[in-house]
Amino acid sequence: MNDTVLVVDDEERIRSSLRGILTDEGFRVVDTGDASGVMELLERETPALVLLDVWMPEVDGIELLRRIKSERPALPVIMISGHANIQSAVAATKLGAADFIQKPFSMSGLLASISRVLDGGSAGPAPADAAWPAGETPAPRRRNRVRTAGEFRQRTVARPIVMGGQGLHTGLKTGVILHPAPQGSGIVFASVADESNIPVALENVTETGYNTTLSKGGRSVRTVEHLMSALHAFSINNLLIKTDDEIPALDGSALEFCRHLEAAGIEDQDANLEPIRVRETIVIGKEREGGEFIRIEPAERLIIDYTLDYPKPIGVQRVHFELASTSDYVREIAPARTFGFVREFTKLSEMGLASGGRLDNVILVDDEKVVNTKLRFADEFARHKVLDLMGDLYLLGRPVHGHITASKTGHSDNLALVKAIEKSLKL
Repeated sequence: MNDTVLVVDDEERIRSSLRGILTDEGFRVVDTGDASGVMELLERETPALVLLDVWMPEVDGIELLRRIKSERPALPVIMISGHANIQSAVAATKLGAADFIQKPFSMSGLLASISRVLDGGSAGPAPADAAWPAGETPAPRRRNRVRTAGEFRQRTVARPIVMGGQGLHTGLKTGVILHPAPQGSGIVFASVADESNIPVALENVTETGYNTTLSKGGRSVRTVEHLMSALHAFSINNLLIKTDDEIPALDGSALEFCRHLEAAGIEDQDANLEPIRVRETIVIGKEREGGEFIRIEPAERLIIDYTLDYPKPIGVQRVHFELASTSDYVREIAPARTFGFVREFTKLSEMGLASGGRLDNVILVDDEKVVNTKLRFADEFARHKVLDLMGDLYLLGRPVHGHITASKTGHSDNLALVKAIEKSLKL
């Protein structure tokens, strides 16, 4: 077994520290501060892994990464930087970096990254650039295991996924890198800049006004619901998500997340995962015609009947959706985009929100019509509410089986239902 690690860093103290850590862990370490000699070292030493500093004299680390991946595309490279941000991490991952970690790094964080990479969890980003043929909806590729009737397995992605974009509410450039994760690890949002992480759990939900926000230890990640919705549809429950303060809005829907998940492939793992099966009817709000309420009752799969009632020109819209397959979600729900009235954006701006709302990532409506785009569905607004609801349901970490009837509800109502479901499971 090849246990050689090549460390490329111009700082001797960093190389010395890494030599000590990795040697103690049983690795053979070769190191250099001379970027110009790296390609020769690769020929002579044939390492199993490269640790490469982003900021190198003479040759930029990103350019050196490009050269390494050009000549040795299968060789995993972990980038290390003292000035990490999600933009540089996304750029490095798109070029084939297996991971991106921040200096000063902790020993546990470094070893966890190396272990994940050498175990095959990060072989490079998925080639998700090709568009699907018009009118076609892909079925997710699954690796290793074929799911049989009545069998539910834990799942992760087969390859890393990288996406860049702009945050809907912060307006800042952001990105997201999805890494395969071991069974039993759950879905975790991790910072690129440090070792902090936020597991997906109800106790970490801190905001459900205009988006769903997770927070822990002074750090927050906004607008997780669209990504979580796609993960729900694909039944992915083990995932390491590296990002900054907000998930990119992309086109305002979940379609791009689905496209990248399909391209990466889905890995069925050995451990079982049972969906949450609702045992009794739960109602949040006052259940009446035209009222605001949400109800769930037992069912064999996830079924959602949603009624939306907005001022004109949106009006009343009703959607019935059954999650019988991932392709049903990709076809019927994932393309539905977030929306808002033009007058609301002034209010949101005063609140410091919607700074990233653009003509291509949100449906804008004035008092008479949609002003910036052509609708993908006549009832696209109600379908997006279903998309958000599925994302909020997945805060439970497992697919939900139940029949939901919702009227005029939003993120706060969804969270109240999710909390009631969790409470019912403990009784």
